[in-house]
Amino acid sequence: MIYGYAGSMLRIDLSNNKITTTPLKEELVEEYVGGRGFTAKILYDENPPNVHPFSPDNIFVVAMGPLSGHMLPSSGKTHFATKSPATGGYGDSNMGGHFGVTMKYAGYDVMILKGKAEKRSYILIDDDKVTIVDAEKYWGKGSAEIEEAMKKELGDEFQILTIGPAGENLVNFACISHDFGRQAGRIGIGAVLGSKNIKAIAVRGTKGIPVFDPALLLEKGKKMYADLRKKPGFTGWTPQGTAGITDWCNNVGALPTRNFQKSSCDYAEKINGQAVLKELKITDKGCFSCPTPCGKYGHAKTKIGDAYVEGPEYETLSLLGSNCDISNIHDIAYLNYICDELGLDTCSAGVVLSFAFECYEKGLLSKEEVGMDIKFGDFDSAVYLLRHIAEREGIGNVLAEGVRGAAETIGKGSDVFAIHVKGLEWTGYESRNAPGMMLGYMTADIGAHHGRCWVLGNDVAGSAVVGNVNDLISGEQNANQLPKAKHEHVVPIVLKSQHIRPAFDIIGTCRLQFMEIGLETSYYEDVFYAITGRKFSWVELETLSEKLWHLNRMYNVREINDFGRKYDYPPKRFYTEPIPDGPNKGHFVAFDAIEEMLDNYYDGRGWDRNGIPTRETLEKFDLNL
Repeated sequence: MIYGYAGSMLRIDLSNNKITTTPLKEELVEEYVGGRGFTAKILYDENPPNVHPFSPDNIFVVAMGPLSGHMLPSSGKTHFATKSPATGGYGDSNMGGHFGVTMKYAGYDVMILKGKAEKRSYILIDDDKVTIVDAEKYWGKGSAEIEEAMKKELGDEFQILTIGPAGENLVNFACISHDFGRQAGRIGIGAVLGSKNIKAIAVRGTKGIPVFDPALLLEKGKKMYADLRKKPGFTGWTPQGTAGITDWCNNVGALPTRNFQKSSCDYAEKINGQAVLKELKITDKGCFSCPTPCGKYGHAKTKIGDAYVEGPEYETLSLLGSNCDISNIHDIAYLNYICDELGLDTCSAGVVLSFAFECYEKGLLSKEEVGMDIKFGDFDSAVYLLRHIAEREGIGNVLAEGVRGAAETIGKGSDVFAIHVKGLEWTGYESRNAPGMMLGYMTADIGAHHGRCWVLGNDVAGSAVVGNVNDLISGEQNANQLPKAKHEHVVPIVLKSQHIRPAFDIIGTCRLQFMEIGLETSYYEDVFYAITGRKFSWVELETLSEKLWHLNRMYNVREINDFGRKYDYPPKRFYTEPIPDGPNKGHFVAFDAIEEMLDNYYDGRGWDRNGIPTRETLEKFDLNL
């Protein structure tokens, strides 16, 4: 028995219809703990080198952490990993809701899929009984539509993952949906399921999870909940959730607008958290055991119809809203609904749409190529493009590749404003006045994603290293204009954030109770011991998180032929174009500053000047790769 874990790994070979269950390995638990630790190790060890993301041989890994499924604040996280169709390298995604909890109750800490089902299918897990079921009747339907239909067929106690038409049609930024509004997004994981002919995974679990000291767990868990309620941020966070940050981002010049041409807009009050409360919200919606639900279930009303949707949260508001120059909160919420139903990641979708609008505005795409006139701020244009992307029809087939692939096809200099790193679209923080945040995006293992690092508050507080438009015009883009002490200050903060934020993905809890509310890390040490019987300090958890950075970097080195420093550069717009107006007018991050930050970052990581971990660093972390 391994305390805190269900104790089994479920392996499903779809090509051969072979289902096996094996004991969870103690050495895997000891060294990699759970969640993101399990998925990173398994993907590196078991995925064939240079496998195509849509090959049947590309594995799809699901894993839960030791804290998943216990009555602790927000302990309902599930982690996924696969080779990403968006980047061609390491890809993982984290999702709330109730699926991972139920997987553990069914007896599994890890599920590994490989192969491709002969027919369109879904996977049905009912405790020890696992079957592959015909899903032809569900193919082509929307994510929420089939989740509702499957719950009616199977029962409400089943927790279900689904993909929409975008996943079926192998859109590079297709996501997985669950619980009518939770998504595992960003890296195209829904397309990998689609490539395996899997429309859904349904699970019911009725078992328990062994706990080392139940009485201590109850004591510490109750205290966690009680102390959370006393935190200053407790009452301020929940009403608006992540949408509450919209005004702040606009005021400090970090709200992406018109495909990151600008960093603020003049209508933020129409799309902020208050607008969500006044115009959309019906109720809060949370994940398993969450005392601070960030989900906002609401009702959107538009000229083409109504929709009930969870959201929009901040990333969606910024990227489908201001970044597309759409200022109507109902329209943004409806676009959120369309993305959810089609199975599109809202972050990437917003960046792809805004890229298409700018291409059209600049004459790089014609009406004949697109099929209609499209423009920033036009709701009909956004709906048209989203539906074509999901079906890979016409211009949608080009945009379904993401902005990197679309820019390669369109050409004509469009790569300058294709906003991505490593092929993954940038999320909702414009960073030309925030080099720490920019560096976090640049060096994230999965591509440009704020979930790996968030230091924008530190940048805004005064540690920013920025150039001015006069320097850009004169061509004096050199480190002399940038105080070196500030330059060096950026890297340690970025490294620290990159170790802390993803650490919660290892243990299986949401980070928001720590990051937003301020719950002390000592609680996680206490409950980890109560659950597992193992003393595991927060420092050890951060060290494991650091180890995974090196492991995932080496996965990218193995899988991407010329991988190295050039894959860490930000979009060209960010170092060639100053912000035209707003609170950060004239700011940019000069390319020489980017190079120096990368040098300092690589030094801090123990990587060479091309961004490759040194042998000494790998050995320090017991990585014999």
